[in-house]
Amino acid sequence: MVNDISSTAVIGLAVDLASSLTTKDRFDRLLDNVRKIIACDAVVLLSYHSDILKPIALQGLSRDTLGRRFNIEDHPRFSIICQSLTPVRFPADSELPDPYDGLLVGTEDNLPVHACMGLPLYFNEQLLGLLTLDSLTPHVFDDISEKTLQLISAIAAATLNNALLIEQLEKQAAHSQQVVEELTIEALERDGGEIIGESHAIEHLREDIDIAAPSEFTVLVEGETGVGKELVARTLHQKSRRHNGPMVYVNCAALPENLIESELFGHTKGAFTGADKKRVGKFLLADGGTLFLDEIGELPLAAQSKMLRALQSGEIQAVGQDSIEMVDVRIIAATNRDLKHEVEAGRFRPDLYHRLSVYPIKVPKLKDRLGDIQLLSGYFIEQTSRKLGITQLKISQEALSLLEAYHWPGNVRELEHIVSRASLKALARQRGKKIISISPIDCDIDHSQTPLEKAPEIITEQVTNGDLREATNSFQKQLITSLIDEEGGNLAAVSRRLNVDRANLSRLTKRLGISIVKSIR
Repeated sequence: MVNDISSTAVIGLAVDLASSLTTKDRFDRLLDNVRKIIACDAVVLLSYHSDILKPIALQGLSRDTLGRRFNIEDHPRFSIICQSLTPVRFPADSELPDPYDGLLVGTEDNLPVHACMGLPLYFNEQLLGLLTLDSLTPHVFDDISEKTLQLISAIAAATLNNALLIEQLEKQAAHSQQVVEELTIEALERDGGEIIGESHAIEHLREDIDIAAPSEFTVLVEGETGVGKELVARTLHQKSRRHNGPMVYVNCAALPENLIESELFGHTKGAFTGADKKRVGKFLLADGGTLFLDEIGELPLAAQSKMLRALQSGEIQAVGQDSIEMVDVRIIAATNRDLKHEVEAGRFRPDLYHRLSVYPIKVPKLKDRLGDIQLLSGYFIEQTSRKLGITQLKISQEALSLLEAYHWPGNVRELEHIVSRASLKALARQRGKKIISISPIDCDIDHSQTPLEKAPEIITEQVTNGDLREATNSFQKQLITSLIDEEGGNLAAVSRRLNVDRANLSRLTKRLGISIVKSIR
């Protein structure tokens, strides 16, 4: 063990990071170099967000860890590191629960006695994140000098600062009192969070958001039910110049037809029966901010003409009021309908459609987001574990393979619900265990709706001991082998039919011992 980092290692680390072109590349190279300097089985870089730690790069842990969001108060080790100004080394026999229990590649149960160390990453006296290191060899970190650890911390903090930028740590001002009064906290936080995923489809979506957000253009968010259209709308608002202003939510499908005008533009006292006091409409509440019109395709034709006037001129007129008011509102609309088809069918005004679709953004279906199932599962698992009070909740590789093979007609919302139900079932089966593991038996997926033309049955007589993992492996091997034969060894074609990431499928075939021979047709 080298107790002090050599000057050659420092120069090599700095040069390697300087030559990295992308943020992901810098993070990966940072972890590579840290492992060269300090021998460890797992290293994780996490960014700090008030009370949450978000893994942004890792080695040695299961990939679904990237989707997790660790609440600091739920994890004593993280809490201690975040409160420290210097590196923290935990005793090998520490009884504090480890947040990575069950997540280390190659281990299924609790982490055995092991070495654990955390480096708080400060830049300009602000905590940006943590660098954690774990080794299955106890006491392996004990003799590393403080100077070495402080130097690694400084380099890692500088790398993290350059990538995240300081503005990511700044919190924005609260919404105005009138808007908070009108809107519930539930409405403000509905579908809140971040867009999880690394697939090409999600990267393209992020690019569209980054292009449209700073503009004042009206945006039409299109996509199937459950894909996260409202999350896209809120992200657009947060990235816009209006992020300090209100974002007012309107569910057009839930507006009573006789009250639509009042809800949108307000009314005066006595304007109609039941109008016992003046009411401010959604347009006025959103003045200086964003008005999110969800399910805009459900708006009746009569209301569409009134909406058009407000969009064209920024003029609104409350019911029962003679004067006209001007509002400064950016419109983001969302729909699960094909509005072009609705226009052709005469159910939607063409002039309103063209006014709304200045910048259309299509939210991809979950089945088109290759490779994102693991990250989303990790995100929902961490949320569910908090709700259920589970110390550590994980998902088996067999269960993940099952989820990746499904075609998700209900999209991300369906995945969230299945993970929630699976967590409950797993907890009921394993009550009293420290680590609760979700298995295929917990995932209630209707395979009659899978897109495969046919699927071989599980040959149960091959499984003499009733072992679930053996049965799952047998099914996966038979199914994949059958499809490889049908596609002439074209793994890309097989991955499309299974709706799984090609790289994940390649790893799975190696694990199952499936040989691939391409045929010429």
